[in-house]
This record gives sequence, structure tokens and C-alpha cells, in this order.
Amino acid sequence: MADPKGFLTTPRREWPRRPVEERVRDWDEVYVPRGLLPIISEQADRCMDCGVPFCHEACPLGNLIPEWNDLVSREDWRAAAERLHATNNFPEFTGRLCPAPCEAGCVLAINQPGVTIKNVECAIADKAWEEGFAAPAPPDRLSGRTVAVIGSGPTGLAAAQQLTRAGHTVAVYERDDRVGGLMRYGIPAFKMEKHHLERRVEQMRAEGTRFRTSTTVGQDVDAAELRSRYDAVVIATGATAWRELPVPGRDLAGIHQAMEYLPLANRVCEGDLERSPLSAEGRHVVIVGGGDTGADCLGTAVRERAASVTQLDIYRKPDSERDEESEPWPTYPKLYRLSAAHEEAGALVTAPAAEADARLFAASTLRFEGDGEGRVRGLHLVEVDAERRPVPGTERTLPADLVLLALGFSGPDQGDGIIAQLGLELEPRGTIARGPDFATNVPGVFAAGDAARGQSLIVWAIAEGRAVAASVDRCLTGGTSRLPAPIGPYDRPMTV
Repeated sequence: MADPKGFLTTPRREWPRRPVEERVRDWDEVYVPRGLLPIISEQADRCMDCGVPFCHEACPLGNLIPEWNDLVSREDWRAAAERLHATNNFPEFTGRLCPAPCEAGCVLAINQPGVTIKNVECAIADKAWEEGFAAPAPPDRLSGRTVAVIGSGPTGLAAAQQLTRAGHTVAVYERDDRVGGLMRYGIPAFKMEKHHLERRVEQMRAEGTRFRTSTTVGQDVDAAELRSRYDAVVIATGATAWRELPVPGRDLAGIHQAMEYLPLANRVCEGDLERSPLSAEGRHVVIVGGGDTGADCLGTAVRERAASVTQLDIYRKPDSERDEESEPWPTYPKLYRLSAAHEEAGALVTAPAAEADARLFAASTLRFEGDGEGRVRGLHLVEVDAERRPVPGTERTLPADLVLLALGFSGPDQGDGIIAQLGLELEPRGTIARGPDFATNVPGVFAAGDAARGQSLIVWAIAEGRAVAASVDRCLTGGTSRLPAPIGPYDRPMTV
């Protein structure tokens, strides 16, 4: 503990964002470049080095947070990077994309703002790359065993890297033309620039992991045939079956799923397209769904210069402080949070009908209205109470010629053929069934990540990838593995 009084003398300071007027004109990350380094050592000093650190319990990876906080406060970046990478393959991803349940579980957060754990993590990861502390770690020798990983999101990449480093020959199959899954085409560049992803992929290639892009298992390659070619198969395809909104007018043109809209904007950033076919430019946009994907759509539409953008959230506006009765520490509370996209929308007044930051809370979609030619022109909504019952007399209409549905995902896409070709059993909710060792009902086939867990956070996805790798390694080596298994398939976030 570098400064025993740090949490008493140093206020919380977060990574500063660039001015709204500047950042909405580009697709670069919203944060001030190198803005962390001047403040991060003092922020790490705020860690109390708790005897029982609940940040460990809140983080499924089991990150050694007090240890690397202390090392950062002493500016021992090499040791901090070693401790960070001991539990997390991709800390620059989680440092940018994870909502940080560890900070909600920080003991300091009982009565004051918690430690900026996420920012410290990101600073360590970036420093590791800058100083050459993230060199490839190929295995000393090969096992002669082969593994196919289907899906290159955070779960698939984590599993592949762990198994490659254990000496197995791993091939990752990805249906898109580039590696990364939703991190590549679902997450906007202003949240995480893609060079962070690229250098990890190159690191993995240097270690020996092989990548097969533009290959849809179940269509281009039969899943059962793939199983016969490898000693083990890991299914990490994610939960890509999006939820629908079955209301009148849903078939009108101009209503799209968020994951139809966001990948096109990302392809513009990649240079594949000059302009997105679904660009929000000059259009009145309504986003149905109050989660992170909806916020990603919001920030994207703002950058595409939409005429207006409004986001609908069916839940009531959360409080700004934790409700100790319903969401006591150290659980992750549902609070009113202002993401970078909401900050931008509020400053630019993109939604005149909203109270402040483009969101309409406690709002439910009743139906869509067309223009007589089959295109959407309006969205009828109603306010709802805490039980989602319509409040009489609150109906109104928003102009809408582009509607984006960001309602989450229900499970893996069953249309790609993998589940049927392998004969996999499913849970009642549509996810892939598995046992305590991540194994499915098909020998040699394992399932991990959102495809089996259901829609979750990136930190859980990476933890699943590391854990399933340990199970596969035990299977291939006859019952022993030196790979860590941070979670089991039935573990869940802390709740009341």
C-alpha cells in the first residue's frame, strides 16, 4: 500500500474526454490521448489494499487489482503488466469496454467514489504495449493435439490464446472477413479503436494460433465434419439471435436491427464502404432499447449527422445513488450513468422531446406509422409504470424515418447449421446446454461465452474463454491442466 491515506486525500478523477464538438467530427476514441498518465499513479494510490478485496469477487476474471494498483502507484509498469496479464488476456479491451463491476465492489465505494480500477487497467495495458511488455509467448513444445475454435469474439480469442500457449495447435474460424466478432463490427471505433484488436491478433499469430476468416461453420464447412478433423471443438459464436419487437408496422422499410446498422458504420471506418447504406445523415432516428448497444447506435448516429436522435428505455430513470435496500454493496447497481454518447447527444440537443441526454425513460413502443409508400415515418409510444403498464393519456408520436432496434439477444443463431449438424442439446431459453466442465452432449465439443451463458459482459466472455480452455486442456492431456479456470459454467454475477 503505497499511500495509506491516499483514499482520504485524493479525490476520484477519471480519464478526461475530448470536447464534444471535436470528437463528434471523427471516429477516434473519445478520450484525451495520453490523458491517463498524468493522473493514474495518484488514482492507484486510492486503493486501500483491503484484507478482503471485494473487487476480486465482483470481477469474474479474479484480477489481482490491489496488487497492480500498488505497482502502478510505484510506477513499476513491468511488474504491473505481469500481474494484470496473469488473469486477463486482453486488458486493453476490458479497460475500454467493460462497465467495471469491480468498481461497484470496491470497498471504498461503500461511502465514497470507488477506485478508478478500469482506468488503471487500461493504463497498464497501453503502457505494456508501449514498453514492449506484451511480447508473444509461444509454447516451448507442441502437444500434437488440435483444437478448432468457432468464433473470434473475446471468448473465442481468449480460449484460443490459452490453448495455443499450452502447446495445442489451434485454428479459429470466423464467418466475417476480419477477426474480432462484435468487437470488430459491433463496437464503434470511438469506444475502442481497432488497432488495439489488430495487435492482439498479430500477437496470437506470432504465438502460433491460426485464423480462418470468411468461413461460416455450418455452411461453408460442415460442423460435424469439422469435429472429425480436430481433437476438440470450442463453440464460441456468441448470442447473435437478436430480439424482435412484434408491434404493428414492424414490416415498414427503415426499421432495422442495431446489428444491421452498426457493422455498416464500422465498415465505413475500415475503408470498405464510402458511405453506409443505412446512414443516419439527415434522418430522424429513434433507437428502441436503453442498453449499451442503444448507446452505441446513438453515438454512431450523432457522428453521421442525424437530424435528430432519440433513445427509448422501457425502464424508469434510475437514481444517481445506490439503493442500499434493493441493490446493496457490493452488487452492481443500476444507476443513472452518462456515457460518452449520451453526453454528446445532450450537449448537441439531438432529441428535443427528451429531458436531457436523448433518452426517454419509461417509454414503450405501441406501433409504427408509415408514409403510404411502405416507409416508416413515425413511432407511437406510451409512458409505462414500474410494472410496464401503459399510463392512460400519455400517448405521443415521434418523427422517425430510421428506427433501430437494440433489444438484446436471446442466444446463438440456430440458422447457421452448427447446432443441428452436431446434434447439440439446448437449454429452454435457447442457449447451448453444457455440463460443469463446459462440455456439451457431443463428445469433444465444448461451449463457452454468450452462446451458452446468454448475453453477458466482455469480462465474463474472457473469463469463459479462459475457463473452457482449461477444460479442453484437461480433456486433451488426460485429466490435468496448468491453465487457470476463473469461473465455472454456472457461476453468475453477485446479486441480492
